[in-house]
Amino acid sequence: MIDRIHKLTSIRFTYLFITMLFSFYFLNAQNEPQYTQYMYNIGSFNPAYVGTTETPEIIGAYRAQWIDLEGAPRNIRLGANFPFSNEKMGAGLNIVNNQLGPTTQTFIDLAYSYQFKVSENTKLSFGVDVGGSFLNVDFSKGNFENPGESFDRANIKNFYFSIGAGLFLYGDNKWYFGASIPNFLGDSVYNDDVAKIIEGDMQVNLIGGYVFDINETLKFKPAFLINAIDGAPVTANLSANFLVNDRLTLGASYRVGNAISGLAGFQITNSTFAGYSYDYNTNPLSNFTFGSHEVVLKFYLGRTGSISKKSKNKKLKGKPKQIDTPRFF
Repeated sequence: MIDRIHKLTSIRFTYLFITMLFSFYFLNAQNEPQYTQYMYNIGSFNPAYVGTTETPEIIGAYRAQWIDLEGAPRNIRLGANFPFSNEKMGAGLNIVNNQLGPTTQTFIDLAYSYQFKVSENTKLSFGVDVGGSFLNVDFSKGNFENPGESFDRANIKNFYFSIGAGLFLYGDNKWYFGASIPNFLGDSVYNDDVAKIIEGDMQVNLIGGYVFDINETLKFKPAFLINAIDGAPVTANLSANFLVNDRLTLGASYRVGNAISGLAGFQITNSTFAGYSYDYNTNPLSNFTFGSHEVVLKFYLGRTGSISKKSKNKKLKGKPKQIDTPRFF
């Protein structure tokens, strides 16, 4: 009997601990989805990036976080970057679906960017995005300590407008730095009831990286992503990736105080790239989950030619763009 009581107490404590961790995630989470392969998803949180790509791109991403915990976050993103032929403007599209417990939030936004030369080898791009999110909270899902509290509340199904902006500075296909605010409106669009569920404080993102040419067949790129939200701890992501023969990418990432990750990617064809990452938690959640998985698939539209270093990138009028050495960001 005593052993049974101890067992029940242990289970109750474990359940309570996990619930508290989820509550902390709710109240302090990023407004934008958390990606380990953020270097392939820059357009998802910085609209200034959408017109800087060499060719049009379509990106699909899926993230399964804390895979062993029921109701843990799941993120799906479909994005597109379309640089204009004048090499100054661009447009983008983002559709992101986030699931966490009884909450589902789908973001849709359109982005526009304009860039100009700062110097012979450096360009600065400005971007804005406009859209919103569909929020759906189903209080019939999940376990509640007092079940009656969920039955007297109507489910939430609302749309919330958003507007964001960013800048992206880059040069010589070697380095880049960006800053963005995905939503200036913050929690001003939420009523008191929704504000208890969705943390809407304004978020600031900083991103940067530099590509080192080690030799003819090897490149090395350290990069960072910093997320800052008012009233929450700053999130810092540090990564280092190697590109071998312009085909194989291998690297590692560290989310300070949260997780370490391994990354791998492969340029399947000249127009198709696939990436995978695995996160291992370094916080107390490591006792309850084996980590998180994330996959990315990118399609480069209109890209022709083979990947080589024999000639410089070419853009022929009226013909697809030939990319001999793909950009590493």
